[in-house]
Formats: sequence, structure tokens, C-alpha cells
Amino acid sequence: MKKKGVFVSFTLALCFLVSCKDNKSEAIISQDIPVYDFEGLEPLLYTQNNKTYLINFWAMWCLPCVEELPYIQEYAQKNPDVEVILVSMDFPKDIETKLKPFLKKNNITIKVVLLDDPDANSWINKINPEWSGAIPFTIMFNNEKRFYYERSFDDLQDIEIEISKNFNK
Repeated sequence: MKKKGVFVSFTLALCFLVSCKDNKSEAIISQDIPVYDFEGLEPLLYTQNNKTYLINFWAMWCLPCVEELPYIQEYAQKNPDVEVILVSMDFPKDIETKLKPFLKKNNITIKVVLLDDPDANSWINKINPEWSGAIPFTIMFNNEKRFYYERSFDDLQDIEIEISKNFNK
């Protein structure tokens, strides 16, 4: 009976230690990933303040998107004054089984939302009539300026140059 008590105590202590682990990549797994239609997403694409935003449309199945994610993550970490949001184009049914594990595996801790709106022909033109719908697609903006990039970023410096050039940062 004494061995059983020691085992239970050890197991509880181990569970406590593991659950108290301070790891940012773990936080993303418990983070809710809201699912929006375009009407719900649209307010995130505009601002009345002078804060700079970087909104990136991407998907797990898009190789150029996945390749640029570490640069966007690094930029967000180095520039907390810039609001960075990743808009996933993946399926809502895959949030728990694929998207969250993907984010954890790749140490992506940026805010992620998922766009689930089948009327792409409508909302793509509302974002930018010149956008073909291809991803990755990034919008950089504040209340005075707006820039669109239908391409992937090559590295952290590529993002920094565009922000600096367009927003004098």
C-alpha cells in the first residue's frame, strides 16, 4: 500500500511539473483559433490608429507560405509594435488535428485566425481587385497607407525593408 502512495505522489508531482512548463510554443496549442467568414475578418483588415499591421494569408499546404512563416514569426518577435496576424486558408475541421500541431511543430506563436468563406470571388476583390487569389498574400497597412504583396518574403530582411521603406520605421 505504501508503494502505491509513493507512486501516486510521484505521478502527481510529475504531472504538475510538466503542466507548469513555460514554453511559448505550447501556448499556441491552447490558443483559440477563431474562424471567420469574410464579414467577420474584414474589421481586422482596417485601422483607425497609426499602428502598423502585417496580415498574411497562407495555408499549411502552400510551400512558399510555410517557407516564409519563420521570417514573419521572427519579425513579429522583434517588432512588438507591429500587429502581425496570420490568416489561415486551411479547413476549420483541421484546426485541432492538423493546424495547431503544425503551429506547435514550427514554433509559430503569432496570432492565427482562420478564414472560412467559400465566396472567394467576392472577398478577394474586396481586399484588392488586383489580387489573383494566390497565396501567400500579405497586406501591410496603417490608417494612411496600404501595400499588397502577392509573393513570399525571402527572409527577415525582406520584410524589414518593405516595412521600413513604406512606413519609415
